[in-house]
Amino acid sequence: MSKVSAKAVQVKGVTFMGITDSGHWVPMDGPKDFGGADGGIRPKELLLLSLIGCTGSDVASILDKMREPYSKFEVALDGEMTEDHPKVYKKLHITYKIWGEGIKAANLERAIELSQERYCGVTFMLKNAMEITHSYEINPK
Repeated sequence: MSKVSAKAVQVKGVTFMGITDSGHWVPMDGPKDFGGADGGIRPKELLLLSLIGCTGSDVASILDKMREPYSKFEVALDGEMTEDHPKVYKKLHITYKIWGEGIKAANLERAIELSQERYCGVTFMLKNAMEITHSYEINPK
């Protein structure tokens, strides 16, 4: 089993700088009314970016291997959070948006399925904690 590590260093108040094994620093902060400087992403928001970054990377890699001719690719996410503390995500919906001529829907569907069911570790970690759904859009150039 591989080991991982991460560290968050307080800058001031609820402002922290986080670093992981890759060696890249990420600023995290809270709103001013919570003691932050509003100078960085919220820690829970990083979870959303982790999810769409992971699955987006998978889908792009798979589509490239399939030689699908796309010119632009985006992954968007919408979700719902509980109202009471602890405030947690309860539903997330991922929309894969791709642009290009001649993209085969079946190939895009297969790439998404492989990411969701086999390759994206973030999806695997989160799917038992919340509802995660997805859809896609194929757009002309």
